[in-house]
Amino acid sequence: MFASGWNQTVPTEEAGSMAALLLLPLLLLLPLLLLKLHLWPQLRWLPADLAFALRALRCKRALRARALAAAAADPESPEGGCSLAWRLAELARQRPAHTFLIHGSRRFSYSEAERESNRAARAFLRALGWDGGPGGSDSGAGSAGEGERAAPGAGDAAAGSGAGLAGGNGAARGGGAAALLAPGATVALLLPAGPEFLWLWFGLAKAGLRTAFVPTALRRGPLLHCLRSCGARALVLAPEFLESLEPDLPALRGMGLHLWAAGPGTHPAGISDLLAEVSAEVDGPVPGYLSSPQSITDTCLYIFTSGTTGLPKAARISHLKILQCQGFYQLCGVHQEDVIYLALPLYHMSGSLLGVVGCLGIGATVVLKSRFSAGQFWEDCQQHRVTVFQYIGELCRYLVNQPLSKAEHGHKVRLAVGSGLRPDTWERFVRRFGPLQVLETYGLTEGNVATINYTGQQGAVGRASWLYKHIFPFSLIRYDVTIGEPIRDPRGHCVATSPGEPGLLVAPVSQQSPFLGYAGGPELAQGKLLKDVFRPGDVFFNTGDLLVCDDQGFLRFHDRTGDTFRWKGENVATTEVAEVFEALDFLQEVNVYGVTVPGHEGRAGMAALVLRPPHSLDLMQLYTHVSENLPPYARPRFLRLQAAGAYLPLTPTRYGALLAGDLRI
Repeated sequence: MFASGWNQTVPTEEAGSMAALLLLPLLLLLPLLLLKLHLWPQLRWLPADLAFALRALRCKRALRARALAAAAADPESPEGGCSLAWRLAELARQRPAHTFLIHGSRRFSYSEAERESNRAARAFLRALGWDGGPGGSDSGAGSAGEGERAAPGAGDAAAGSGAGLAGGNGAARGGGAAALLAPGATVALLLPAGPEFLWLWFGLAKAGLRTAFVPTALRRGPLLHCLRSCGARALVLAPEFLESLEPDLPALRGMGLHLWAAGPGTHPAGISDLLAEVSAEVDGPVPGYLSSPQSITDTCLYIFTSGTTGLPKAARISHLKILQCQGFYQLCGVHQEDVIYLALPLYHMSGSLLGVVGCLGIGATVVLKSRFSAGQFWEDCQQHRVTVFQYIGELCRYLVNQPLSKAEHGHKVRLAVGSGLRPDTWERFVRRFGPLQVLETYGLTEGNVATINYTGQQGAVGRASWLYKHIFPFSLIRYDVTIGEPIRDPRGHCVATSPGEPGLLVAPVSQQSPFLGYAGGPELAQGKLLKDVFRPGDVFFNTGDLLVCDDQGFLRFHDRTGDTFRWKGENVATTEVAEVFEALDFLQEVNVYGVTVPGHEGRAGMAALVLRPPHSLDLMQLYTHVSENLPPYARPRFLRLQAAGAYLPLTPTRYGALLAGDLRI
């Protein structure tokens, strides 16, 4: 009986020991759970945070290795050039036959992309007075070598002054001929999205010249302003834009710009066909030293962003940022065998740096569209076996509002990456076209911070986990919308927000995350840098955007500060629009602001007008004036006529809305 009882007791004791071992971790964690219960909503996402942190660290390590390899490369080889030049040369060597670009019926491998951009580089180098021969290099006059380039940090007047400019339609063909461009000069591209845009951009980079991406809708005053602000010495324009640009040609010539057309046709006097010059060049590699920067923070590109006070500003893009953008799709979990669908304008960072440079970073294939067609989208995806779609929220809304089609079923799209997707459209998009993952992101062209919602949580633009902030540091600080300034404590330092409280997104400025500002005077960056944020002497970049972090650590976009709104995927500065209206003599007062429109992303423009007595409203003159001086996305959709001196009473409801930022004066 004793033996029988022992045999029955042993399993019972073993079971008890196992239960105790299983309960021990819970007992050890119980005090933490009791004391830090508020952390559980964030801790549940710890595996996803860890996985992304490891991916980000691997990405950073890979990019650092690439940069070091380029620095150690032979200066005469293409691998010794700028980040764009050596990455393209590397891909042409590693994956020569792999398709890089699909545009309509045209396909280009990485090897072909390398050769096409080499031709473009040689055409621009000849405009510098350089003649490197069929496949080698030459240190002839005008070479954009390291020793002759504009000093790093030099002003745009120096970089783009083009003191050695010469007139004429053809490029200099020898070292003794007058050069059309000076080393380090800026060449502006006014082109639609297409292969030629890429070859010319890559060619300019290889020639050591700066590129400026000009929004294709700009004409008249805004266009001339952009070209002046970046110090452009030449402009490459699409032949189909010549008719609408005809009134601007005298002013463009008066600025001393050398004008090229990107294609054949009957061009006005003084405008030559750049593509003909490119096609006449050989496709051999150009020496890397021609494009190798003296500092990785040197400016290599200008992208125009709507300023909060007036006309667009030319944001400086550095070689460092180009390198960082090569890691974008790796951070998103995209692989080199993926096919990326890109229908965004290349003059925006999202299209050029994230879309194209991000694709180069992983060596994948990009399907490039000159314009987006919701009716053609799923057929394109089926035809090209697209797996990744880069969006802005407006494109997703177009798609969910399309009639049902057979092509939307059985597609290969597994991932949508982008920004500006509203939660209601997000839910409809995934339910109708899934299963697929949506990665919503947040970032600014000139900014030093970006967020990625790698968990796919609907409505969020990113995570504020301590792991993410350790790798990509940022903070949310309290902000007073009534005075337009951060709230500071008695010591003069900013105050971090609590969960659920809207706060201004700021990021520390460092050597690894610099803020380069804008072309032109330092006053253009006024308000973009905050000092003494958390301790004396620190400097943070001010994004100008209010975000909310919830108790689970998810970031959600709340509102923009300043006088801007977003419409059709573009930022609109209300002051710029108002200045155009105020030029009309029959208007006395103008107030421009954004209003929400049901079923549409962002805000549409509303212009409140007060007529100048005894004038009447001339709608035809107003329409013509606005159409000539504002791009389509900046033109107000609504007009509101008001009597002079008409004011609304400040009721408690309006006062509360004013404090909350929902009502602006």
